[in-house]
Amino acid sequence: MSDSPPDSSAAYAAAPDAQSALFAGLYEELRQIAQRELRRGAGLTLSATTLLHETWFRVQHRPGMHFPDRAHFLAYASRAMRTLVIDYARRRQAQKRGGGYEITSIPTELPEQVADSAELERLGAAVDSLSEIDPALAQLVDLKFFCGFSFVEIASMRGVSERTVQRDWEKARILLKRALEGRDLLPQ
Repeated sequence: MSDSPPDSSAAYAAAPDAQSALFAGLYEELRQIAQRELRRGAGLTLSATTLLHETWFRVQHRPGMHFPDRAHFLAYASRAMRTLVIDYARRRQAQKRGGGYEITSIPTELPEQVADSAELERLGAAVDSLSEIDPALAQLVDLKFFCGFSFVEIASMRGVSERTVQRDWEKARILLKRALEGRDLLPQ
């Protein structure tokens, strides 16, 4: 991805100046995430710049926000973008007729394959459910699926091996598939 500011606790603090510097330093990376989100929502008339700035508005106006590292900030921004795209698609869908098609699997390599707003909404709800039982797995989904980071990049951000990230990804996919099928995430 692009050059990013060094990971320092001051850069991720809740102070508005620190957040503004962080936003400026990660602008191009965040813009790429916004473009990826919009490719998933095929047919949306929202621009990447608008999505990015709406996301920043949400981040900036949340009191007490603190991000311990770059990965947490990017995962939060990705979730905010996903929510904005889903809300925008919902409003747009409410204005027209038609149905969607159903997710039967979660693609590993091509996140752009999930384009229908109803599918994105269901996937967003499944990730939210996953975050209730395992926040680290939900963050991994945000970083891999929504931010588009590779396993190597995520392993580097988390300070673990690539194989650990791959195992966690497989676990997250299984749990998301269960959630999308309407089953309990964890079997009794």
